[in-house]
Amino acid sequence: MKQFIKKQGSNICFAVIVILLGIMPVLMSTGAMSTSMVLFLGKCIAFAVVAIGLDLIWGYTGILSLGHGLYFALGGYCMAMYLKLQETGGKITDFMQIGGLTELPLIWRPFQYLPVTLLLIVAVPGVVAFVIGYFIFKTRVKGVYFSIISQALTWAAYSIFIALSPYTNGNVGITEIKTIFGKIKGQANQGNLMLLFYVALVIMVFIYALSKFLVGRKFGKILIAIRDGENRTYFSGYKVSRYKTFIYVLSAVFAGIAGAVFVNFNGSITPSQMTISYSITMIIWVAVGGRGTIIGAVIGAFLINLCEYNLSSGSMVEIWQYIIGAVFCITILFFKGGIIGLVKEQIPAAVRRLKGKSSAETKTEVKQS
Repeated sequence: MKQFIKKQGSNICFAVIVILLGIMPVLMSTGAMSTSMVLFLGKCIAFAVVAIGLDLIWGYTGILSLGHGLYFALGGYCMAMYLKLQETGGKITDFMQIGGLTELPLIWRPFQYLPVTLLLIVAVPGVVAFVIGYFIFKTRVKGVYFSIISQALTWAAYSIFIALSPYTNGNVGITEIKTIFGKIKGQANQGNLMLLFYVALVIMVFIYALSKFLVGRKFGKILIAIRDGENRTYFSGYKVSRYKTFIYVLSAVFAGIAGAVFVNFNGSITPSQMTISYSITMIIWVAVGGRGTIIGAVIGAFLINLCEYNLSSGSMVEIWQYIIGAVFCITILFFKGGIIGLVKEQIPAAVRRLKGKSSAETKTEVKQS
């Protein structure tokens, strides 16, 4: 039994999280849970999805991306453009008219159709990530240089979205939109909210299962080999750049899907979701939860955002960001395995030391007597 729990511990933990989340909409329908809390947990599900993708490239492959907010926002904008056009009946929006446009821009037209939109939510972040990843990894750029490039590209994309205000509504973004299932706010629309929540939950379960499948096979071992010794893996005959490009694209696709889910719960998307600070926040989720575990990314995303939800109001409103930053620094310095490493390794090691010390003291007392 102990061996089973040790081997399947992460999956059991994830199952518990899924069950607890599945209960929340039911509690909402009985009045025991507020609608706003269910909406917030829906956003956390989206954050957990993007965190899983980041764990694949950082925790398993050793690629520290500080620009995944870009892919999150791209997926979010794709979904928001479709939802906005559903409200306008396929006509131009108010901000387009203010920007001087007289007809629907060509770039917006594919988003009149749901199947095309769903395809683009995956394709747009995937294609952008492939173009970036192919040339960067082909030239064997890695480490801090890749992190700097990912930051620069994210900042460039942010500036472009701000500049193209007739098409993107600038720094205001696309706001006041319904979900893919219609309105979700208010007592009368709880059914739509429950449906949206469970769809998001299924997406998270699917992405978690896919990620665990990948890392549990030879593919996952190659990713770890790249992380621990890229040159050695390269000289062993593996096309390292192909593996890195593939996993980078996959993580970008996960981020795009997460952005699309987030928009439905948030009701808006703005360029602030693609800023460097937003991308660094995503890294904090993975680091605190425990990178290289998948489940750690999920736990970190929920834990940090729940802390933020409770700390970012009241007397802690001015210092909550410093608290989160301090938690991140302490984790990196003293608990490199995050929460998962603390539970699986450091606490058991401390218990063994205490037991060993206690046993040694007992033997000493016996000898003395």
